[in-house]
Amino acid sequence: MELILKRDVENLGFADDIVTVKNGFGRNYLIPQGAAVLATPSARKVLAENLKQKAHKEQKVIDDAQKEANKLKDLEVKITSKTGDGDKLFGSVNNADLAAALEKAGVTIEKKFITIPGNNIKRLGSYEASIRFHRDVVVPFAFDVIAEA
Repeated sequence: MELILKRDVENLGFADDIVTVKNGFGRNYLIPQGAAVLATPSARKVLAENLKQKAHKEQKVIDDAQKEANKLKDLEVKITSKTGDGDKLFGSVNNADLAAALEKAGVTIEKKFITIPGNNIKRLGSYEASIRFHRDVVVPFAFDVIAEA
């Protein structure tokens, strides 16, 4: 079943994408939730016209996202955490902790746009996260997890 997404759906696609999903997922979840509509020929024509009009506006949004991403280039973030034996942490560091550390450094990013490989960090060291400012602007960001003094 081909559908046109009305909003971003995690692990499926972004708004205005045409996606192919199993019939039950489309019929029972996406369409009733208002996340998608059937990709009929008339809906495709309307989508094509809307995308043409959005193209110019989209470029401005991408440029703004790129400016935000450039703020991160020279930024150095160190997250402090309590440690136990060796380099093990009490608890873990996750995307919410990184979002809070970036907030202190002056860059506001929602935690849902930060992806840390493995989701949780349980040891001291240097790590890299992916930060998504826009679907076309995804920036790797290096940070350190250090022991609390």
